[in-house]
Amino acid sequence: MKAAQKDFAQKAIAAKGKYRLHFVCGPDEAGASAAALKVIAALPDPGERVEISGQELKSDPVRLVDEARSTSLFGDTRHLFVRVSGEEAHDALASFCELADRGDVDNAWPVFVVASSCTDKSRTAKLLIDRADALVAMFYLPDLPFVTAEVRAMADAAGLRLSGDLAQRIASASGLDVRLAGSELEKLALYLDATPQNPKPADAAAWDAIGAKTEDDGFAPLVNAVLSGDLRKVPGEIARMREIPLNPVGVALALERRTAQIAGLAARLRPGDDIARVLESQRVFFKDRAEITRQMKQWSGGKLDRLVPRLTALHRALLANSQTAELLLAQELTLIARFAAARR
Repeated sequence: MKAAQKDFAQKAIAAKGKYRLHFVCGPDEAGASAAALKVIAALPDPGERVEISGQELKSDPVRLVDEARSTSLFGDTRHLFVRVSGEEAHDALASFCELADRGDVDNAWPVFVVASSCTDKSRTAKLLIDRADALVAMFYLPDLPFVTAEVRAMADAAGLRLSGDLAQRIASASGLDVRLAGSELEKLALYLDATPQNPKPADAAAWDAIGAKTEDDGFAPLVNAVLSGDLRKVPGEIARMREIPLNPVGVALALERRTAQIAGLAARLRPGDDIARVLESQRVFFKDRAEITRQMKQWSGGKLDRLVPRLTALHRALLANSQTAELLLAQELTLIARFAAARR
Protein backbone atom coordinates (compact mmCIF):
# COMPACT_ATOMS: atom_id res chain seq x y z
CA MET A 1 0.00 0.00 0.00
CA LYS A 2 1.14 3.54 -0.68
CA ALA A 3 0.81 6.38 1.80
CA ALA A 4 1.31 10.10 1.43
CA GLN A 5 4.31 11.60 3.20
CA LYS A 6 2.12 13.34 5.79
CA ASP A 7 0.08 10.18 6.47
CA PHE A 8 2.79 7.51 6.59
CA ALA A 9 3.43 7.43 10.34
CA GLN A 10 -0.25 7.76 11.23
CA LYS A 11 -1.27 4.91 8.89
CA ALA A 12 1.54 2.65 10.04
CA ILE A 13 0.74 3.20 13.71
CA ALA A 14 -3.02 2.80 13.20
CA ALA A 15 -2.47 -0.51 11.36
CA LYS A 16 -1.21 -2.08 14.62
CA GLY A 17 1.18 -4.58 13.09
CA LYS A 18 -0.64 -5.18 9.80
CA TYR A 19 2.44 -4.13 7.82
CA ARG A 20 5.55 -6.31 7.97
CA LEU A 21 7.47 -4.10 5.57
CA HIS A 22 7.83 -0.31 5.80
CA PHE A 23 9.63 1.34 2.87
CA VAL A 24 10.36 5.08 2.93
CA CYS A 25 12.29 6.76 0.15
CA GLY A 26 12.84 10.09 -1.56
CA PRO A 27 15.23 13.04 -1.33
CA ASP A 28 14.34 13.89 2.29
CA GLU A 29 16.31 11.13 4.00
CA ALA A 30 16.10 12.94 7.33
CA GLY A 31 12.31 13.13 7.21
CA ALA A 32 12.00 9.53 6.08
CA SER A 33 14.24 8.33 8.92
CA ALA A 34 12.35 10.42 11.46
CA ALA A 35 9.02 8.97 10.30
CA ALA A 36 10.33 5.40 10.49
CA LEU A 37 11.68 5.99 14.00
CA LYS A 38 8.35 7.48 15.04
CA VAL A 39 6.54 4.31 13.95
CA ILE A 40 9.13 2.15 15.74
CA ALA A 41 8.69 4.17 18.93
CA ALA A 42 4.93 3.50 18.76
CA LEU A 43 5.34 -0.28 18.58
CA PRO A 44 3.96 -2.06 21.67
CA ASP A 45 7.39 -3.55 22.28
CA PRO A 46 10.06 -2.46 19.77
CA GLY A 47 12.71 -4.59 21.45
CA GLU A 48 16.20 -4.95 20.02
CA ARG A 49 17.11 -3.03 16.89
CA VAL A 50 19.00 -4.93 14.21
CA GLU A 51 20.67 -2.49 11.82
CA ILE A 52 21.64 -3.65 8.33
CA SER A 53 23.35 -1.62 5.61
CA GLY A 54 22.50 -1.63 1.93
CA GLN A 55 25.88 -3.09 1.02
CA GLU A 56 25.31 -5.98 3.42
CA LEU A 57 21.95 -6.76 1.84
CA LYS A 58 23.29 -6.41 -1.68
CA SER A 59 26.04 -8.94 -1.02
CA ASP A 60 23.81 -11.24 1.03
CA PRO A 61 20.09 -10.82 0.11
CA VAL A 62 19.06 -13.78 2.26
CA ARG A 63 20.20 -12.03 5.41
CA LEU A 64 17.02 -9.95 5.61
CA VAL A 65 14.81 -13.04 5.89
CA ASP A 66 17.23 -14.72 8.29
CA GLU A 67 17.30 -11.73 10.63
CA ALA A 68 13.53 -11.20 10.41
CA ARG A 69 12.87 -14.80 11.46
CA SER A 70 15.63 -15.12 14.05
CA THR A 71 15.36 -14.67 17.79
CA SER A 72 17.58 -12.62 20.04
CA LEU A 73 19.94 -14.22 22.54
CA PHE A 74 17.45 -13.66 25.36
CA GLY A 75 14.30 -14.29 23.34
CA ASP A 76 13.28 -10.62 23.30
CA THR A 77 11.38 -8.85 20.53
CA ARG A 78 13.24 -7.21 17.67
CA HIS A 79 12.80 -4.94 14.67
CA LEU A 80 15.01 -4.48 11.62
CA PHE A 81 16.22 -1.04 10.53
CA VAL A 82 17.81 -0.98 7.09
CA ARG A 83 19.51 1.98 5.37
CA VAL A 84 20.07 1.56 1.64
CA SER A 85 20.81 3.62 -1.43
CA GLY A 86 18.88 3.10 -4.64
CA GLU A 87 17.87 -0.48 -5.35
CA GLU A 88 20.26 -2.19 -2.91
CA ALA A 89 17.40 -3.81 -1.00
CA HIS A 90 15.43 -5.06 -4.04
CA ASP A 91 16.63 -8.65 -4.16
CA ALA A 92 16.40 -9.08 -0.40
CA LEU A 93 12.86 -7.71 -0.31
CA ALA A 94 11.87 -9.85 -3.31
CA SER A 95 13.01 -12.95 -1.41
CA PHE A 96 11.11 -11.80 1.67
CA CYS A 97 7.92 -11.26 -0.35
CA GLU A 98 8.22 -14.66 -2.02
CA LEU A 99 8.43 -16.37 1.37
CA ALA A 100 5.63 -14.20 2.76
CA ASP A 101 3.34 -15.31 -0.05
CA ARG A 102 4.02 -18.90 0.98
CA GLY A 103 3.27 -18.15 4.62
CA ASP A 104 6.85 -18.69 5.75
CA VAL A 105 7.37 -15.34 7.48
CA ASP A 106 4.09 -14.95 9.35
CA ASN A 107 5.90 -14.39 12.65
CA ALA A 108 8.71 -12.24 11.23
CA TRP A 109 9.84 -9.10 13.00
CA PRO A 110 8.83 -5.75 11.43
CA VAL A 111 11.20 -4.38 8.80
CA PHE A 112 11.87 -0.67 8.20
CA VAL A 113 13.80 0.33 5.09
CA VAL A 114 15.03 3.90 4.53
CA ALA A 115 16.13 4.23 0.90
CA SER A 116 17.98 7.36 -0.16
CA SER A 117 18.49 8.06 -3.88
CA CYS A 118 15.31 6.07 -4.52
CA THR A 119 11.76 7.05 -5.49
CA ASP A 120 8.29 5.56 -5.39
CA LYS A 121 8.74 4.76 -9.11
CA SER A 122 11.73 2.48 -8.42
CA ARG A 123 11.68 -1.28 -8.88
CA THR A 124 11.82 -1.78 -5.12
CA ALA A 125 8.86 0.50 -4.45
CA LYS A 126 6.80 -1.09 -7.22
CA LEU A 127 7.55 -4.49 -5.70
CA LEU A 128 5.84 -3.42 -2.46
CA ILE A 129 3.17 -0.85 -3.32
CA ASP A 130 0.43 -3.37 -4.20
CA ARG A 131 1.10 -5.62 -1.22
CA ALA A 132 -1.28 -5.63 1.75
CA ASP A 133 1.59 -6.33 4.17
CA ALA A 134 3.77 -3.40 3.03
CA LEU A 135 3.54 0.37 3.35
CA VAL A 136 5.45 2.67 1.00
CA ALA A 137 5.89 6.44 1.16
CA MET A 138 8.05 8.95 -0.65
CA PHE A 139 9.45 11.88 1.31
CA TYR A 140 10.01 15.08 -0.59
CA LEU A 141 12.31 17.86 0.55
CA PRO A 142 10.48 19.77 3.28
CA ASP A 143 9.71 23.47 3.30
CA LEU A 144 9.93 25.77 6.27
CA PRO A 145 6.20 25.72 7.19
CA PHE A 146 6.20 21.90 7.24
CA VAL A 147 9.29 21.63 9.46
CA THR A 148 8.00 24.42 11.70
CA ALA A 149 4.80 22.43 12.26
CA GLU A 150 6.88 19.33 13.03
CA VAL A 151 8.93 21.34 15.53
CA ARG A 152 5.74 22.49 17.25
CA ALA A 153 4.46 18.91 17.45
CA MET A 154 7.77 17.56 18.81
CA ALA A 155 7.95 20.40 21.31
CA ASP A 156 4.46 19.62 22.61
CA ALA A 157 5.45 15.97 23.05
CA ALA A 158 8.58 17.00 24.96
CA GLY A 159 6.71 19.34 27.30
CA LEU A 160 7.85 22.57 25.65
CA ARG A 161 5.55 25.46 24.87
CA LEU A 162 6.96 27.31 21.87
CA SER A 163 5.81 30.44 20.11
CA GLY A 164 5.43 30.23 16.35
CA ASP A 165 8.43 32.50 15.83
CA LEU A 166 10.72 30.34 17.97
CA ALA A 167 9.53 27.14 16.29
CA GLN A 168 10.31 28.69 12.92
CA ARG A 169 13.72 29.83 14.12
CA ILE A 170 14.60 26.32 15.34
CA ALA A 171 13.40 24.82 12.06
CA SER A 172 15.51 27.24 10.04
CA ALA A 173 18.59 26.89 12.26
CA SER A 174 18.34 23.10 11.87
CA GLY A 175 18.58 23.40 8.10
CA LEU A 176 15.05 21.93 7.74
CA ASP A 177 16.37 18.67 9.20
CA VAL A 178 13.67 17.17 11.43
CA ARG A 179 16.15 14.92 13.23
CA LEU A 180 18.46 17.79 14.12
CA ALA A 181 15.52 19.92 15.22
CA GLY A 182 14.39 17.06 17.48
CA SER A 183 17.86 16.88 19.01
CA GLU A 184 17.81 20.62 19.69
CA LEU A 185 14.41 20.32 21.36
CA GLU A 186 15.74 17.54 23.59
CA LYS A 187 18.53 19.83 24.74
CA LEU A 188 16.09 22.67 25.29
CA ALA A 189 13.76 20.44 27.35
CA LEU A 190 16.70 19.26 29.45
CA TYR A 191 17.87 22.84 29.99
CA LEU A 192 14.40 23.94 31.14
CA ASP A 193 13.68 20.70 33.02
CA ALA A 194 10.52 20.30 30.94
CA THR A 195 8.59 17.05 30.67
CA PRO A 196 5.20 16.11 29.23
CA GLN A 197 3.89 15.93 32.80
CA ASN A 198 5.49 19.25 33.74
CA PRO A 199 5.50 21.45 30.61
CA LYS A 200 7.53 24.65 30.55
CA PRO A 201 7.41 27.72 28.30
CA ALA A 202 10.47 28.15 26.08
CA ASP A 203 11.56 31.55 24.82
CA ALA A 204 14.30 32.94 22.60
CA ALA A 205 16.56 33.58 25.61
CA ALA A 206 16.55 29.89 26.54
CA TRP A 207 17.21 28.91 22.93
CA ASP A 208 20.11 31.37 22.73
CA ALA A 209 21.52 29.97 25.98
CA ILE A 210 21.79 26.42 24.65
CA GLY A 211 22.69 27.51 21.13
CA ALA A 212 25.46 29.95 21.87
CA LYS A 213 28.28 27.41 21.83
CA THR A 214 26.92 25.78 18.70
CA GLU A 215 26.70 29.13 16.95
CA ASP A 216 30.29 30.03 17.84
CA ASP A 217 31.84 26.64 17.18
CA GLY A 218 29.39 25.15 14.73
CA PHE A 219 29.38 24.07 11.15
CA ALA A 220 27.86 27.14 9.49
CA PRO A 221 31.08 29.08 8.67
CA LEU A 222 32.70 26.00 7.14
CA VAL A 223 29.57 25.02 5.21
CA ASN A 224 29.15 28.55 3.87
CA ALA A 225 32.79 28.86 2.82
CA VAL A 226 32.71 25.55 0.94
CA LEU A 227 29.34 25.87 -0.80
CA SER A 228 29.93 29.52 -1.64
CA GLY A 229 33.29 28.66 -3.19
CA ASP A 230 35.17 31.11 -0.98
CA LEU A 231 38.66 29.68 -1.48
CA ARG A 232 40.26 32.31 0.76
CA LYS A 233 38.30 31.13 3.79
CA VAL A 234 38.29 27.38 3.21
CA PRO A 235 41.85 26.63 4.48
CA GLY A 236 41.20 28.54 7.70
CA GLU A 237 37.85 26.82 8.22
CA ILE A 238 39.40 23.39 7.68
CA ALA A 239 42.08 24.27 10.22
CA ARG A 240 39.37 25.40 12.66
CA MET A 241 37.53 22.12 12.06
CA ARG A 242 40.63 20.24 13.21
CA GLU A 243 41.36 22.48 16.15
CA ILE A 244 37.91 22.45 17.79
CA PRO A 245 37.51 19.61 16.62
CA LEU A 246 34.32 19.24 14.57
CA ASN A 247 32.97 15.75 13.97
CA PRO A 248 33.59 14.83 10.29
CA VAL A 249 30.24 13.07 9.93
CA GLY A 250 28.54 16.07 11.55
CA VAL A 251 30.14 18.36 8.96
CA ALA A 252 28.95 16.09 6.15
CA LEU A 253 25.43 16.12 7.58
CA ALA A 254 25.50 19.92 7.80
CA LEU A 255 26.53 20.09 4.14
CA GLU A 256 23.73 17.69 3.20
CA ARG A 257 21.17 19.72 5.13
CA ARG A 258 22.18 22.99 3.50
CA THR A 259 22.22 21.34 0.07
CA ALA A 260 18.73 19.93 0.67
CA GLN A 261 17.58 23.41 1.72
CA ILE A 262 19.03 24.95 -1.44
CA ALA A 263 17.41 22.26 -3.59
CA GLY A 264 14.03 22.81 -1.93
CA LEU A 265 14.24 26.56 -2.47
CA ALA A 266 15.46 26.16 -6.05
CA ALA A 267 12.44 23.97 -6.80
CA ARG A 268 10.20 26.93 -5.95
CA LEU A 269 11.97 29.34 -8.29
CA ARG A 270 10.25 30.16 -11.56
CA PRO A 271 11.87 31.91 -14.53
CA GLY A 272 12.19 35.57 -13.68
CA ASP A 273 11.65 35.09 -9.94
CA ASP A 274 13.74 37.16 -7.56
CA ILE A 275 15.70 34.87 -5.19
CA ALA A 276 15.46 37.35 -2.32
CA ARG A 277 11.68 37.39 -2.53
CA VAL A 278 11.51 33.60 -2.61
CA LEU A 279 13.71 33.37 0.49
CA GLU A 280 11.53 35.91 2.25
CA SER A 281 8.31 34.10 1.27
CA GLN A 282 9.77 30.83 2.59
CA ARG A 283 10.75 32.59 5.81
CA VAL A 284 14.43 31.70 5.59
CA PHE A 285 16.25 33.02 8.65
CA PHE A 286 17.35 36.54 7.71
CA LYS A 287 20.98 36.01 8.78
CA ASP A 288 21.29 33.10 6.31
CA ARG A 289 19.75 34.79 3.27
CA ALA A 290 22.90 36.39 1.82
CA GLU A 291 24.90 33.13 1.89
CA ILE A 292 21.99 31.02 0.62
CA THR A 293 21.39 33.47 -2.24
CA ARG A 294 25.03 33.19 -3.21
CA GLN A 295 24.96 29.40 -2.97
CA MET A 296 21.79 29.07 -5.04
CA LYS A 297 23.55 30.96 -7.83
CA GLN A 298 26.67 28.79 -7.51
CA TRP A 299 24.77 25.49 -7.59
CA SER A 300 22.00 26.13 -10.08
CA GLY A 301 20.58 23.53 -12.45
CA GLY A 302 22.24 20.16 -12.98
CA LYS A 303 25.27 21.11 -10.86
CA LEU A 304 23.17 20.69 -7.73
CA ASP A 305 22.01 17.27 -8.92
CA ARG A 306 25.65 16.20 -9.11
CA LEU A 307 26.45 17.52 -5.65
CA VAL A 308 23.74 15.56 -3.81
CA PRO A 309 25.01 12.02 -4.63
CA ARG A 310 28.58 13.18 -4.05
CA LEU A 311 27.71 14.23 -0.51
CA THR A 312 25.89 10.95 0.06
CA ALA A 313 29.00 9.06 -1.06
CA LEU A 314 31.15 11.25 1.20
CA HIS A 315 28.94 10.48 4.19
CA ARG A 316 29.32 6.75 3.57
CA ALA A 317 33.07 7.00 3.10
CA LEU A 318 33.44 8.83 6.42
CA LEU A 319 31.43 6.17 8.25
CA ALA A 320 33.47 3.38 6.67
CA ASN A 321 36.88 5.02 7.27
CA SER A 322 36.74 6.57 10.72
CA GLN A 323 40.55 6.56 11.11
CA THR A 324 41.09 8.73 8.04
CA ALA A 325 37.73 10.54 8.07
CA GLU A 326 39.24 13.96 8.79
CA LEU A 327 41.68 13.72 5.87
CA LEU A 328 39.00 12.41 3.48
CA LEU A 329 36.68 15.22 4.50
CA ALA A 330 39.30 17.94 4.08
CA GLN A 331 40.13 16.72 0.57
CA GLU A 332 36.48 16.58 -0.47
CA LEU A 333 35.67 19.98 1.01
CA THR A 334 38.49 21.51 -1.00
CA LEU A 335 37.29 19.88 -4.22
CA ILE A 336 33.70 21.01 -3.68
CA ALA A 337 34.81 24.56 -2.89
CA ARG A 338 36.95 24.68 -6.05
CA PHE A 339 34.02 23.45 -8.12
CA ALA A 340 31.78 26.09 -6.57
CA ALA A 341 34.37 28.78 -7.22
CA ALA A 342 34.61 27.77 -10.87
CA ARG A 343 30.92 28.59 -11.22
CA ARG A 344 31.49 32.23 -10.33
